[in-house]
Amino acid sequence: MLTASAHATVELTIDGAEDLTPPLVARVQDFCDRAEDADPGTPAVLRLGGAANGAAPLDVALVNKWERALRRVERLPVTTVAVVSGACGGLALEALLATDYRIATAGTSLTVPVRDGAAWPGMALYRLANQVGVAAVRRNVLFDEPLAAPAALSLGLLDRLVDDEAEAVSLVGALPKPGGAPGPLRQLLLEATTTTFEEALGRHLAACDRVLRGGER
Repeated sequence: MLTASAHATVELTIDGAEDLTPPLVARVQDFCDRAEDADPGTPAVLRLGGAANGAAPLDVALVNKWERALRRVERLPVTTVAVVSGACGGLALEALLATDYRIATAGTSLTVPVRDGAAWPGMALYRLANQVGVAAVRRNVLFDEPLAAPAALSLGLLDRLVDDEAEAVSLVGALPKPGGAPGPLRQLLLEATTTTFEEALGRHLAACDRVLRGGER
């Protein structure tokens, strides 16, 4: 397990071997509440690890609540950081893909969520394809090949590799500061590949207006 950070952070640990449950969704929602109430410069840290076992029964309504919670993570007004160690799959990988900055130990490997030979009915594949492209992860998805940390780093799925967990935690307080308000900048990036130029222009102008008025942290 990761040791406590010495820096002021909002934190949550997600084990990829966990089953998806209402209490887990509630923990993510609580994490978002705390991040939204924190000072603007306080990073929101997700500590991630563990691979899925795929044994629990599925509940589509619960998956929908989980994805809405992750979407909220993607829209937080503060920088979100993933600290990853070892195998990272299942719900941990899904949470990783919703963060802004990702620090991992050298032995980390990413595993696409698969259940009984079929993809987990979440949005991990959608986020992977949007973040790095279909060709970059095609073999990992179709043939259930883990993605080693160096390869994930070269693809941009990870931002920094470190020797051990203690070093990963120590880096959280020294991360590069965002060039602007994280919320609107992140939202414009997320929408860039799914909207037309005309729609994007309107949203960019609206975001600029909010920032100029001081409506976003």
